[in-house]
Amino acid sequence: MHSSKTQQDIEKQLVPCPEAGCLSQSDSSSRFVQFISVTHPELEASLPQALHFKHQFKGQMDLKADKDTVMAYLDAHQGWFCRCAHPMKVEPVGSNGYILSLGRYGSFGFEVEPQIGLELLPQEEGVYRITTIPVQNKFDHCYQVDFQAAMYLNETSDPGDNSSTPQTSVEWDLALDVAIVFPQFILRLPRKMIQGVGDKLLQQIVQQISQRLTKKVQSDFHASHGIC
Repeated sequence: MHSSKTQQDIEKQLVPCPEAGCLSQSDSSSRFVQFISVTHPELEASLPQALHFKHQFKGQMDLKADKDTVMAYLDAHQGWFCRCAHPMKVEPVGSNGYILSLGRYGSFGFEVEPQIGLELLPQEEGVYRITTIPVQNKFDHCYQVDFQAAMYLNETSDPGDNSSTPQTSVEWDLALDVAIVFPQFILRLPRKMIQGVGDKLLQQIVQQISQRLTKKVQSDFHASHGIC
């Protein structure tokens, strides 16, 4: 089924702003808002009138090392996480938490700066989990995010074959739920159209950030271990 011309026009304008200073002087600051993040049980209760945009994502990367070496690297996330997240702004919170500002996105005068708090939980039996932590923000009555991810390691090289190059596959699953209370000028559009455009934009954001972060982690890991 083909999308309508109006929906196509909206999608064309849903373009990420790469720089924090992309808004012109004539833009009203009241139109610029931020996402905040909460844990999942609070999401439905705190924003009962919100529209939910959900996306599930699977990713994978290969690292040229044995599983134990990869685990030691991932465990020391205080070193690599901030380096690899750049150019996103990252603020460490405690020993395992980070607040990420993802950049600005907007359409039809409605700009947002997605911001999310994540906790990289210590691995359990080789499984790494990332969950949402609260971010204090004055817009918490409008926008909330629930991020739940699990990462698994699988050594794909034969540990008994000394002639083979060690390699570990890192795979992850992400479930993302963004709840948004829109202003009235957005709600004048058909609800189905808002849902479709929002889901598509969320998918694009996740894919872009995942691809960029994957490449940076691979490069950082191999460089830090002297692997070409």
